[in-house]
Amino acid sequence: MKIGLIPVNVGIDSVDQMVGLAQYAESIGVESAWTFEHTMVPLDYTSKYPYSPSGKMGGKPDTNFIDPLIALTAVAAKTTTLRLGTGVNIVAQANPLLLAKQAASLDLISSGRFMLGAGIGWLQEEFDAMGVPFERRGARFDDYIVAMKKVWSGEVVEHQSDFINWSGFKSYPVPVQKSGIPIIMGGTKGKIYERLAKHADGWFAPTVTAESLVPLLEPLKASCAKFDRDYDSIEITTLWNNQGGLDAIKAFADLGVSRVIVPVFALDGDPVTGLTRLGEEIIAKL
Repeated sequence: MKIGLIPVNVGIDSVDQMVGLAQYAESIGVESAWTFEHTMVPLDYTSKYPYSPSGKMGGKPDTNFIDPLIALTAVAAKTTTLRLGTGVNIVAQANPLLLAKQAASLDLISSGRFMLGAGIGWLQEEFDAMGVPFERRGARFDDYIVAMKKVWSGEVVEHQSDFINWSGFKSYPVPVQKSGIPIIMGGTKGKIYERLAKHADGWFAPTVTAESLVPLLEPLKASCAKFDRDYDSIEITTLWNNQGGLDAIKAFADLGVSRVIVPVFALDGDPVTGLTRLGEEIIAKL
């Protein structure tokens, strides 16, 4: 079982604090560091956050959300084995050519340690501020994923769709990872299971216990069967609230989970103390 940490880019006051936390996590055997993304947080919003009963996300408008790719670049420069993931970047509101370029560049800088966690987005007010239509964001997301993989191929790019008109160019660098940058799609809503089966290397399930994950596995298996995708080829990542110790880890493993990601706020006390305990009580015994 791989253990990750999230987020390393939120509520951060300095690069030393962010990089230091990542370096310490790496030193105790944490496998990966992950980020959250919001370009802005509205003072008020009518959009409903789908993973909280309140419909509101945790971040306040004046919380530091360091840009994920900039944050992970800083971390990459000061670490050697820690894998780097976005959990998740809102692909549907991004410029796909720029994002593909940034992702490939980060993969080069990190010597092949980058994973692109990709999501569709739920906050209409953020799309409005970015000047991107909220409507058809799912279709735009699907198209962008296909198009970005063409950019990473190193071949001449040709891609025409409702959203993109690309022709006759190449973009370098290409990803260091020979199989390409892993696409880790996040979420449990909408057409996520179809998208996972068709386009993803992994799934970031926003659940915190094995019990809450169980009912979500069947629709994923069904979609894999529908689209002739090997279910076991999709790496499953989930959140873990740092409760239940090794028994909780075993329960996840029994379901086929490959990675659990611990939220910083779930670490007891300050993050360093909590990470130390996590390293001694969990990671050292895996």
